[in-house]
Amino acid sequence: MPLTIAMTAAGGTDVLKPVQADLLAPSATEVRLRQTAIGVNFVDIYQRQGLYPVPGLPAVLGVEGAGVVEAVGAEVGTLRVGDRVAYAGLPLGGYAQIRNMPASRLVRIPGGIDDRTAAAAIFRGVTAHMLLERVGRVRQGMVILVHAAAGGLGLILTQWARHLGATVIGTVGSREKAELALSHGLDHAILYREADFVAEVRRLTGGAGVDIAYDGIGGETLTRTLDTVKPFGTVASIGQTSGSLPAIPLGELGPRRALSLARPSIFAYANDPAFYALATTALFEQLGRGLKINIGAEFPLIQAAEAQAQLERGATVGSILLRP
Repeated sequence: MPLTIAMTAAGGTDVLKPVQADLLAPSATEVRLRQTAIGVNFVDIYQRQGLYPVPGLPAVLGVEGAGVVEAVGAEVGTLRVGDRVAYAGLPLGGYAQIRNMPASRLVRIPGGIDDRTAAAAIFRGVTAHMLLERVGRVRQGMVILVHAAAGGLGLILTQWARHLGATVIGTVGSREKAELALSHGLDHAILYREADFVAEVRRLTGGAGVDIAYDGIGGETLTRTLDTVKPFGTVASIGQTSGSLPAIPLGELGPRRALSLARPSIFAYANDPAFYALATTALFEQLGRGLKINIGAEFPLIQAAEAQAQLERGATVGSILLRP
């Protein structure tokens, strides 16, 4: 029987339990996917902690993966048995050796891109497309700030933004992470434990500030990030690894700052068929042009709890994969 990792309650990593159960045949519009690589993301941790809701318990987490189609429903005409495919977004259920999925959520992996790369890139790649093209259109000559620039999303954002002609400033937690981010195209690395990132951003931009700042930290970091952005710029709040989001009165955004504050949803973006198609197509084009995907750690599926624990405490860089 196939193995899944189920979340039995909201809480720490100890609520993730191995379960073996039979899988029903795919419905008319579904396919059965034997997974070859599964992505681990901070959204999995937010759901496990109870910060983001899940449909019910027990719940199988996971919103990113790749694999091979094993069976197709009677009404599926877009995929065939043996196709290599990847997915990002809902429905949940990625922490599994085999799963049934709506055929509409799966995209074929182009030749020349391996399953591990696709699984490590697709959720973050769709997120990057949303941030660079939808939240704010990043173009030649712009300056952006990326917090956690050595993380899986940070490394993709940096490279993609550089391809678009932007200058990228990033915050990192160590000199090793700074070296990694710089090797992926980061223009300026700020070690936030050693320097005031607001003052450093102002210094690097000649006092002007950045056009767009991307913050997945939350807490005080998000509040202080407001001071790094130039008037009529944008701050995008894309996570809360600190565990909290501050209450920011509208008065804090203007008239002194004259900022826009965005809280974009990757699930809403990926659930829109048109945006999903645009984003996945653009991601695979970027991968074909040489976008580097750093896989910082891999764990057997049975060790999903340890994978989350290491991601949660900042012990990893790049993307994290589970091996089914």
